[in-house]
Amino acid sequence: MLDHVSLTVADLARAEHFYDAIFAALDVPKVGSDHADAWIGYGERSDADHPERSYFSVRLGPAPDDAPRRHYCFKASTRAAVDAFWQAGVTHGGFDLGAPGLRHYHASYYAAFLFDPDGNRIEAVCHRADAG
Repeated sequence: MLDHVSLTVADLARAEHFYDAIFAALDVPKVGSDHADAWIGYGERSDADHPERSYFSVRLGPAPDDAPRRHYCFKASTRAAVDAFWQAGVTHGGFDLGAPGLRHYHASYYAAFLFDPDGNRIEAVCHRADAG
């Protein structure tokens, strides 16, 4: 459904440390960063040969406004990846917003929630019942 998404952070170096760790835990490649141009990118950009790809960028800008229902959710292939996402996040400057576990959305919805260091609400989810 989504081709690409961006969010803003007030401290790009701090965010890079955090997002490098959580995306490594989810096996999402870092595609680059340019502190002079104020961006960091993860995932893969879509093109004519790969329209199924998704891309996430972090950009220097104002801290997020207070919008408690807004969040960004990333797919995880296993429950262990959700666990690793959460651990990487709290270890690298994020704040716990819900430790890994099953949620009420459906019987196999296994997720963890964090605030990034700037207060963006993020989540990782594994939907598979057999994903360890």
